[in-house]
Amino acid sequence: MTLEKLVNYAKLTGYIYQGSEIYGGLANTWDYGPLGSLLKNNIRDAWIKRFVTESPYNVLLDSSILLNKRIWEASGHLGGFVDPLTECRGCQNRFRADKLINDFDPSVNADSLSYEELYDYLLNNKIKCPNCGKLEWTEIRRFNLMFKTHQGPIEDTSNEIFLRPETAQGIFVNFKNILRTTRRKIPFGVCQIGKAFRNEITPGNFIFRTREFEQMEQEFFCEPGTEMEWFDYWLNEMKNFLYDLGIKKEHIDLHEHGKEELSHYSNKTIDILYKYPWGFDELWGIASRTNFDLSSHQEHSGEAMEYLDPETNDKYIPYVVEPSLGLNRLLLAILFESYAEEILEEGTERIVLKIHPYLAPHKVAILPLIRKKHNDKAEEIFKQLSKHFSVTTDVTQTIGRRYRRQDQVGTPYCLTIDDQTLEDNTVTLRDRDTMEQIRISLDEVVSYINKKIAF
Repeated sequence: MTLEKLVNYAKLTGYIYQGSEIYGGLANTWDYGPLGSLLKNNIRDAWIKRFVTESPYNVLLDSSILLNKRIWEASGHLGGFVDPLTECRGCQNRFRADKLINDFDPSVNADSLSYEELYDYLLNNKIKCPNCGKLEWTEIRRFNLMFKTHQGPIEDTSNEIFLRPETAQGIFVNFKNILRTTRRKIPFGVCQIGKAFRNEITPGNFIFRTREFEQMEQEFFCEPGTEMEWFDYWLNEMKNFLYDLGIKKEHIDLHEHGKEELSHYSNKTIDILYKYPWGFDELWGIASRTNFDLSSHQEHSGEAMEYLDPETNDKYIPYVVEPSLGLNRLLLAILFESYAEEILEEGTERIVLKIHPYLAPHKVAILPLIRKKHNDKAEEIFKQLSKHFSVTTDVTQTIGRRYRRQDQVGTPYCLTIDDQTLEDNTVTLRDRDTMEQIRISLDEVVSYINKKIAF
């Protein structure tokens, strides 16, 4: 499975389209089509189900995209959320110097090099521009990744604000509100799903690295000294979640950051890597953020962020363990993991998306065998089943072609209506993966499907 093949598949089936396509597109923007939108919602639902609904520890938050500018000063984003930018004088394309070096030699820890050292490395190793092949780099300068805008009718520095580059800060600034209104005790966590924006210098690999993306983040507040215990607990939960969604264990790897790779706020960070077509790359990260964020917001806002332990009467600023997952990257991994091309016994080929039934955009496709005779019954069944799960109908071409279409987009079950259905209210139910068919009463369909699609 190649990235190019998946891009074509996604557009053909209605999972993902090029953004602004009829106007020539807008680089690195993607629109999620009818199937992609449903898949994204189902991934969100699965994450909330596992990490909020079924968790005794976590609550849910939906904070604002636009935040007070002082929040980004306190978090360090205004001063430190930067990439090393260099430009090719030959073609005027811009690149991240650290990425150019890591593509040339992955063993080099480019994060530990100063801007001068990065520049010298490019020249001394004769690393040429990947676009035009010239060796004409400009000196490296800081490039802040935050998207800037203005609030109100006048554009000046007094009303300058930023689109959030992460969802975490909305959780930290609401820590005391959540503590008060939920009456939670440490340890507890706050989960959030939302859009974030980063003005990446070199986005790419389809929806893997984009300037507009969606995060599913958790900030878990715990007593100092217990953070490593909780770190291991949530890392295990993260891996199990991926396995339960159908990600193969051999397609998952872990990368623990060395001391020189750690962010200034972290005392331990591990990335969960997925085996994309270009190699293992980051899917999900977990970081022990210590008490950096709450301490910094306490200092800059003047609001106390301490927690009073009701049992010991001790006061402390909680430590935080943060699992952070890119929704777009998980969706991409699921498509890669699920796509298959199979040669059937009669020698024909079928494309099938063996996606977890819980995630499938539609759970059942209703297929009237003969449109004129069976369509009224199909509409009646649609109204019944759509109250319980997502259903689609397909009425054109032969039943075999319709089966193949539903296999291709990942629909777990096809429900066929024929003359016998009109007589005894039974239907044929076909399984996507095995292609086996059973005859079942309509009264049993909902309970049967619900058991099969459970997560």
